Amino acid sequence: MAVKPFHSFVLFAAMRTGSNFLEQSLRAVPGIICHGEAFNPVFIAYPNQDTLLGMSMAERDARPKALLDRINAAPGLNGFRYFPDHDPRVLDDILNDTECAKIVLSRNPVDSYISLKIARETGQWMLNDARRQKSAIVRFDPAEFQAHLDQTQNFHLHVLRALQVSGQTAFYLDYDDISDSKVLTGLCGFLGVDAADVDATKSLVPQNPGAVSEKVSNPAEMTAALAASDHFNLSRTPNFEPRRGPSVPGFIAARAAPLLFMPIRSGPSAKVEAWLARLGAADQAGVTTGFTQASLRDWMRDHGAHRKFTVLRHPVARAHAAFVDVVLSGQRPDLNDQLARHYKIRLPSADSPDARVDLAAFKQFLRFIKLNLNGQTTIRVDSAWASQTAVMTGFAGLLTPDAVIREADMAEDLAYLCARIGVPFAPLDPTPVDLIGSLAAIYDEDIEALTQAAYPRDYVNFGFTRWQR
Repeated sequence: MAVKPFHSFVLFAAMRTGSNFLEQSLRAVPGIICHGEAFNPVFIAYPNQDTLLGMSMAERDARPKALLDRINAAPGLNGFRYFPDHDPRVLDDILNDTECAKIVLSRNPVDSYISLKIARETGQWMLNDARRQKSAIVRFDPAEFQAHLDQTQNFHLHVLRALQVSGQTAFYLDYDDISDSKVLTGLCGFLGVDAADVDATKSLVPQNPGAVSEKVSNPAEMTAALAASDHFNLSRTPNFEPRRGPSVPGFIAARAAPLLFMPIRSGPSAKVEAWLARLGAADQAGVTTGFTQASLRDWMRDHGAHRKFTVLRHPVARAHAAFVDVVLSGQRPDLNDQLARHYKIRLPSADSPDARVDLAAFKQFLRFIKLNLNGQTTIRVDSAWASQTAVMTGFAGLLTPDAVIREADMAEDLAYLCARIGVPFAPLDPTPVDLIGSLAAIYDEDIEALTQAAYPRDYVNFGFTRWQR
């Protein structure tokens, strides 16, 4: 009897790529057992399900590798879906397991982005009867789409790199392939499962068919944004071109001076951008944003004597800015819910007059950051609180800044940059007291110690000492 080539399988995909449709088709094949989104940080396998293979969600969060072992050892060929925002602690184990079959499902990123916005608007995530279709017209947001594309691209590149290094291959499918009986039959053959004429599921039907331009309220803006960025050569896996980091669209250039700012999120970016916009004559003032690799290269060619710089913020102030901007602002209710439920961070109520000076909540957030940066949580590291060392390393893969400026030294160092390129220096606006003042009201020895524990590399690499107002 032939030996089965795999003991399990994983479907690498993302939201609105057709993964539910593909899973339902595979579930109908004898010998294949599917466990949904086994490592989704919000639920286990499927919404409203309490356990998976005898493990509760709390047990899985505490020992994710144990659930992976149970899936691998379960009778039959067991598999699950893994998305870019799923528990990162098991990803390397999955990728390094040569007996785990890899399926990679992709979809045109514009289609998946618009589909995701429509699903969030209508609340309809799966459709069994086309007569019950809910439709909506949504707005294409270039910056939001870029973030969606960056996450998808980086995830697929990480998977591709790991497979190349370990000498593995994957079964690649596009969204249009999941209804093709011959492709599904070939997939079963790849998995080592005897199946003939596998049919696509009839229990689900595609949602919101039709041209993308008919689903958005601003098709002209969408067309212009996509044409300028030339994203369409990124819609297939594994060939994503150009291979760029997610920070490029956030770069900011002065229109009247050859200066390029490479922002680090939760730093003084708004202040620096306002300063760049004031350089030069009034008729030339302003900034250029929305760079791609191609447009960035053009800018550098056109500004031969340019200078590139970034600004570091003290880790205490930066963590506090992330806490205020991302957590206390309520812009990420899903994150706040996970912080409260899984990491016991008791956030102040929205109507609390002391929301920004809640000492206990900020200290709990710092403890969470330490766990998060050490890969000990189910939540992905957000750029708002990622270490500045990691962000700078990402810059180095594309560009190296000419100057690394500390926030406290901005006035002096930016004046020096202006002198080097022969541009009159424009004074910086006074630092707003709101955010700094609220931090000064709660700062103590515990906050300093917790921040140093969360960001040891930043303190060592950039020579930070204790925070001072």
